Amino acid sequence: MLHSLIGLLLGFAIGVGCRWFDIPLPAPPRIVGALLVVFMTLGFLVTNSILAQTVG
Repeated sequence: MLHSLIGLLLGFAIGVGCRWFDIPLPAPPRIVGALLVVFMTLGFLVTNSILAQTVG
């Protein structure tokens, strides 16, 4: 849980820093691209938990 919170805060901080210093954001500029990143992450996490239950 703590790792997830740190990851979210780090992502937020990177977004703030990119906007503050006018650096292009290292993410897709469209909602479809952003959703692609979200669902790829969710797919990775779900598969990881399924494999952890199967193997362990």
